[in-house]
Order: sequence, then C-alpha cells, then structure tokens
Amino acid sequence: MAWYDEAIFYHIYPLGMTGAPKQNPYGEPVSRLNTLLPWIDHLEAMGFNALYIGPLFESVGHGYETTDYKKLDSRLGTNQDLTDFVAACHQHGIKVILDGVFNHTGRDFFAFKDIQTHRENSQYKDWYCNVNFWGNNEYNDGFSYENWGGYNLLAKLNQHNPAVREYICDVIRFWVREFDIDGIRLDAADVLDFSYMQALRQVANEVKPEFWLMGEVIHGDYSRWVNEGTLHSVTNYQLHKALYSGHNDHNYFEIAHTIKHLGNLCGGANGLKLYNFVDNHDVERIYTKLNQKQHFVPVHILMYTLPGVPSVYYGSEFGIEGRKERGSDDSLRPAIDIAKYMADAPHHPCAKLIAALNQIRKQTPALSYGEYKELLLTNRQFAFSRGNVIVTVNNDDNEAVVNVPAAGNGYIGALSGEKCSAANGRLTVRLQGNSGEIWIPAEGSMQYEPAAPVAVEIPAPAPVPAVKEEVKPVPQPKTEEKAITTAAENTADEEKSTPKEPETPVKLPENKPYEAMTVEELQLCILEKMRKNGPVTDRMAQDVYENTHHGSLLTWVRSFRN
Repeated sequence: MAWYDEAIFYHIYPLGMTGAPKQNPYGEPVSRLNTLLPWIDHLEAMGFNALYIGPLFESVGHGYETTDYKKLDSRLGTNQDLTDFVAACHQHGIKVILDGVFNHTGRDFFAFKDIQTHRENSQYKDWYCNVNFWGNNEYNDGFSYENWGGYNLLAKLNQHNPAVREYICDVIRFWVREFDIDGIRLDAADVLDFSYMQALRQVANEVKPEFWLMGEVIHGDYSRWVNEGTLHSVTNYQLHKALYSGHNDHNYFEIAHTIKHLGNLCGGANGLKLYNFVDNHDVERIYTKLNQKQHFVPVHILMYTLPGVPSVYYGSEFGIEGRKERGSDDSLRPAIDIAKYMADAPHHPCAKLIAALNQIRKQTPALSYGEYKELLLTNRQFAFSRGNVIVTVNNDDNEAVVNVPAAGNGYIGALSGEKCSAANGRLTVRLQGNSGEIWIPAEGSMQYEPAAPVAVEIPAPAPVPAVKEEVKPVPQPKTEEKAITTAAENTADEEKSTPKEPETPVKLPENKPYEAMTVEELQLCILEKMRKNGPVTDRMAQDVYENTHHGSLLTWVRSFRN
C-alpha cells in the first residue's frame, strides 16, 4: 500500500492562479508562489492529501516552453520559495507532484540557444529531433527542427540521445534533492518514447520510496503506459469525457461502458489506478460543460467512487465556470481571490459536497481498494458496489426508487446520514432528482463516522458572457412510471443508447509503415484495430477523428496488441 493508493488530489495551475504576467520579463523574481501558502490550509480543511502543481519552472509564457529546468519561474519566485512551499504542504500532510515537461523545451533553453549560435558545430545539435541546417522557420533561424503540436515555440527533444536522457534524469534527482517532491506528472506522455519513460521510472525508483510517476495520456491502451516498468498512472481522459457527456445525454450506459472498456484493457476494473478528473487546465470547467448544473452532484459522486484516484482542479470546488474562447485557455486558468474563496468554503454548496466526499473517501477503504461490480443500470439510474459499499446515482429531475443486491442488513447514507434496512438480500432506496448516495454498511468491523448531512442543492450559475456558437437543446427528462428496472428493460435501454457500428468499409493503406502514414491513414488504422476488439460506437469514432496530432496517433496505433 503506497500513499498514492489513497490519494485525493488537488490540481493548481500556478501561473494562472497567482495572476502572473502572460509573458516572462526575465526580471527579478516576484514571490507570487508565497501567496498560495494560505491556500494550503484550505486544502487541508477540505480534506485533500495530495497536490499536483505545475508548470513551475522558468519559461517564456504559459509554462510549457521551459527555458531552465532547475530554476523556479521568476514570475513565481525563487527556488527557496518552492522548497518552503513543498515543506509547508508536507507539514499539512499533503504530498506534492510537479509537472515534468520532458518532451520539448522552449527556444530560450541553453541547448537550443547553443545551436542558434554554433549551428553545425554545436555540441547540442543532436539534442533535438530532425535538426536540418538546410531548412528555415518563421523565426528565420536558418535551420528547421521537429516541434510539438505544430508550434516551433516548442522544440522537440531527441529522447533517444543518451545525453538528453541523462540530463533529464539529473533534473529529477535535482528536484527531489532540492525541493523534496513526491512525484512527477509527465506532460505529453502519449508521445514520449517508451524506453525514455522506462529510464525515468528507474530514476523514480531510486530517488525516493513511493515516488509517483503519472503521465498525460489521452488515447490508447492505458496498460501500455501503466505497468511495473513504466508509469504508475495516467490521466483517465476516457472516463473524463464519459462523466460529463453521460449526464448531458442522460445516458449512464456510456459511463458503465467506459468502465467495462477500461477493465478489458487494464485487467479488470480495479486493475489500474488511473488519475480521474472532470476538468483541468486544458479542458473546459465541469460547471460550464454540464447542461444541468445540478448534475455537479452525481458527477462528483461518481468521480470519487469509481475505480481510480480522484482529482479536483482549483476553483472547481466552488463551481466556477470557464470555457475556451477565441483559441485561448486563459479563462480556464484564472487568478482567484484566495481570501474570499477561503471565507466562502464552509458555506458554499459545491465546496461542502467536495469536502464531504473527501472525508468519505478517507474513511472508506473500499472506495480505494474495493472490487467494482455493476448492480443496476438504466439511462438515468446507475448503481454499483465497491467491496461492501454501494453507490447509487440518479441523473433524472424526478425522484427514483432503486432496488439492488446487498450483502449487509443495514446501511447508512454517507452524505445524508439516512439509515436503510436491507431485506432478502436486496436494498431499496429512494434517490432525489439529480443526486446520489454512498451507502456504508451499518454493521461489521468498519468503524465509520458519517459525514454531516450535506445540502446538495446546487444554485443556478452566474451569467456567462455570450459566445457565438451552436447551442444544443437540453434533453427533457421523461417521467418514468417505475424506476426498479428488470434485466430485459436494461438490455432494451442499452440497445437504444449504443450507436451502431458504421457499415461503410474502411480502406486501409497496405504495406506502409506507421511513420509514413498521414493523419487520416493513422485514424483509419486505429478504427480498424478497434473493430477487432468489438463494436465501435459513434462516440469512439469521434474520439479518433478529433485527434489530429500525428505523434499522438502514432503512439495510439502502436498501443494495440493485435
């Protein structure tokens, strides 16, 4: 059992939260990181025991164009500020992991600057991929190079170069030695070379007991990344998408199917402890994405109780909004009034819910280790067990009655404090509209102290600036005559809610290496490999076509075992 097996993460994008300038003036350090010290008290009071914070190191703008891996961004302060910040988190029982941006650097990084100066004679000319001194770019360097995501601001490191590997491994050693961190989140892990990540894992095993490596992976077979030789966990983007769209579409089959799909990939639903989230610094806020704001409650109950490690993005515990506008992520990464939000925390309904879920998660080992088993599934009601704990959620506006198998004789609602008895091996409970509950066995050896009853009414959102975009109508709920569903009805609902596989044949490139394929050809190959593993829904196909990054698709197609 390691600390990350029972971790409850909070995620901070520090340049945004502290209101740092968008561009780095490279001037005297300004200790904005110190303004977050009072927020550590908030994290402890809310019940979080782990923090993912980053990017932190010297960069040009948004933080992912690193110019110095061993210096805190001068907009945030000094290295001593970061050392003190991590120490303060540890004093409050909070582990700390940082962003490791090891796929690419900024153009002001020392190795890149040396190439600009010495060109073919630079000792670092092989530190980057495909440096071509016969080419050029928009910066008029007189050479071209491979970048990340189509942005020459992000020069791609040559991960096969032993000098690059040793340098990055030394950076990890430095971070542990200097700042005493507990882990790293690897940026763009879905395009990192596997042998490169394995080298990072070897260093992780050496520098500190239980040092955690988590990777940013969007698509593919997560078990390729999460194993004893590579990473401990990856971002669970598949569940992230299912959680909000499954509520917007009143379709719990999508969420249940995602859990089954992940289980098939990862050796059972409990096989891997993936990093679960509903929003982050790259995607729109959950409160903005939900058609019905009341679904904030069942969404978070599921995130905290389904297999995986839960994480909350800063400010989302207060239901703040944020959407991508005009190609900018700025509204997803706002500065916040720390004093105001800390004062509001004990009274805000969203924050009270998150605090209660944190407490329940800590007091209920089954939510970290218990076997997942589906108990009931309709479009609008969903129930499952984690060990001896039962979770029930309802995305309908109307009250629902659910009847599920139960091993215990009596249960306590961890959120409401309600007590219910089971009879003949079944538990029957009522769920308010757009709500959920976590049912803890009342008897047995588990010493459980219920959370104070939580009012789960979520207020109407504050007005959001109008954006010119197509607005889809919110699906209107239908009143159900009964909510206790038979197996036959479940099957009928699933057939109606699962899109059929397209009948149009896919023309695949023949005898062509993946590296030479276009984005479109890679997408076709991925879809064909998916079909060999089972039906491909419209949403699965949409996921493929929305990914247009060649490197990510290349890693995705290689992740299949067939």
